[in-house]
Amino acid sequence: MKITNLKLQNFRNHEETVVEWAPHMNVIVGQNGAGKTNLIDAIHYLCMSRSFVSSSDMYVVNQDATFFMIKGHFEGNIRASFDVGCSYSRGEGKKIFVNESPLDRLSDLIGMVPVVVLSPSDKKLTSEGPKQRRSFIDSFISQISPAYLQDLLDFRKARKQRNKLLQEFRGNREVLLAYLEPWNVQLMEYGSRIVAKRTEVLNKFRDYLAKEYEVISGMRHEPHLEYQTFCEPSEDEETVRERYQAELEKEQDHELERELTLIGPHRDEIVFYLDDFELRKYGSQGQHRLFALALKLAQLLYFSDELDDLPIFLLDDVFGDLDAQRTEVLLNALIEHAGQTFVTAANPIPFDEYITFDGERNRKYKVDQGQISVVKTK
Repeated sequence: MKITNLKLQNFRNHEETVVEWAPHMNVIVGQNGAGKTNLIDAIHYLCMSRSFVSSSDMYVVNQDATFFMIKGHFEGNIRASFDVGCSYSRGEGKKIFVNESPLDRLSDLIGMVPVVVLSPSDKKLTSEGPKQRRSFIDSFISQISPAYLQDLLDFRKARKQRNKLLQEFRGNREVLLAYLEPWNVQLMEYGSRIVAKRTEVLNKFRDYLAKEYEVISGMRHEPHLEYQTFCEPSEDEETVRERYQAELEKEQDHELERELTLIGPHRDEIVFYLDDFELRKYGSQGQHRLFALALKLAQLLYFSDELDDLPIFLLDDVFGDLDAQRTEVLLNALIEHAGQTFVTAANPIPFDEYITFDGERNRKYKVDQGQISVVKTK
């Protein structure tokens, strides 16, 4: 999948920006605050309906405006050619358009343009709590399985309603249990499929992670991951469902006391290891950085193998913390990736030693105060 052009209006410091992209490598240079990240964040909006930088759409609107608009033209194998637009206004909220037609649900966009993002915030994946890792795997699988995304959305709705019932009902216990039963059925239906799919993907993903960590680190540490859920992880939905029902019955009194749903994939954890030590607790800063980098490179290769359209790869200011050896390894990996790549960099990186900027297949851009221009090569 490739994006051929991008149009921005009132998107952070880009008041009116139009840019044509190269089909393979796009390197975007400029000082901090110039607007480099904004460009690839806009691409992420068109792929995932949200920012990978800001927590709220309202923070993305140019401070002198009341709305922003993003438009992009994409070309791929499944959909030969199509346009995606994203608009947001403080009065009407966010809307997504495909070929000028509004999508009924923002979630319908997910997976249409597969994307992988590598940014400094990825250190949260290995250093912070389980919510970060659940978010990673949910975003990962949702791009390759619309059914998984729908199960996630349905599970969240059912859990929300079940929690509301637990918190607000003040009648007889037996009546409450009877009211909970339909929600229990939904939790088990959606939750069992979620756990089975996470197990399936993570079982495959382990090999990709091990390979990429060895390549990027140059070390012999063995990376691996452990998927922890309410039962022994299984790719068989029925097996998970049977255990789910048993755990709900076991924790019934506890849930009534806490007035909260305590059993389900919303409490899952993915633990990362290097050899025999847990990375989150004992890893050095360098190990955290390399592990997160290996995670995203492994995701890129997984998508490339599993999907008919190659993913777009977005790298935001990731070279500053890498030494010369790993910079070379990462650049070579980007060159080998047959899909479209976008790289932002504030500091001088020897891109020209590895990439031929011919103005057609590969281009370099300079951004200054929200204005972008193509850097001409000799």
